[in-house]
Amino acid sequence: MDQAAILRQITEKKKATTSARARGKVTGLKHKICVISVTSGKGGVGKTNIVANLAYILSGMKKKTLILDADCGLANIDLILGLTPEYNLYHVLKGEKTLKETIINGPGGIKILPSSSGIQEMSSLTMGQKMVLRDELNALQSRPDVMLIDTSAGITENVMYFNMVAGETIVVVTPEPTSLTDAYALIKVLYQRHAKKRFMLLVNMVKTQNEAKEVFFRMAQATNHFLNLAIEHLGYVFYDENLIRAVKQQKLLAELCPGSPSMKCLREVAEKLCQPAQEQENNEIISFFN
Repeated sequence: MDQAAILRQITEKKKATTSARARGKVTGLKHKICVISVTSGKGGVGKTNIVANLAYILSGMKKKTLILDADCGLANIDLILGLTPEYNLYHVLKGEKTLKETIINGPGGIKILPSSSGIQEMSSLTMGQKMVLRDELNALQSRPDVMLIDTSAGITENVMYFNMVAGETIVVVTPEPTSLTDAYALIKVLYQRHAKKRFMLLVNMVKTQNEAKEVFFRMAQATNHFLNLAIEHLGYVFYDENLIRAVKQQKLLAELCPGSPSMKCLREVAEKLCQPAQEQENNEIISFFN
């Protein structure tokens, strides 16, 4: 089957998924929160930097944005922002602090719920800890418009959980074959074992637009053929040498080089996420906000 025929199949499946999702729309919420997980099969694909810069851009678009650092055993969102939180998610789950006491302010008005690093028991949350987190998030008086969940990489229990409570899931990949292979494995497990049906692919660290299109096509072809599942092309982000300088300075690239091509790419991604037609899946049973 040629590339055009495969893309037509994928488009038809996407339309069917969108229709089903609209029929299952969650209603009755006074303040509808867009909960988005940003995940990957392989580490080192730039996921945390994407989350931080995307949050900064969304905040600049007048969206109240909260980052949940869900890499519970090896958290680093606060590190790349040069922040030193006194408390983190560990203290909340231990019942020592509330979310209100733990959430800190980040650049550009974003809010951050930092997590722990180097605490092994946090690498696999218990059902009780998940319930505490859910109740604390539901109890927030000032709710965000958007919550970005920065998951760890791989297919661990924590990764599965945080992707399932999110209405939207962004899978970050790079052109590396291992990144694509691991991303496919992540999608396969979430789809076949947890019935997650919607995935948005974001291709990071590309040199050209054509390279990004090729990466998406290869992934879409695999999920379409082997899983009978259509994934969406959220966008791509150019490789940017300035990111190294930003990380060393513990600053956001969006602050240091707001006009860079990579930031233009992320602004386009943010605009897509804010489109009214973007509906979340009905995960009402296990959702943070129900």
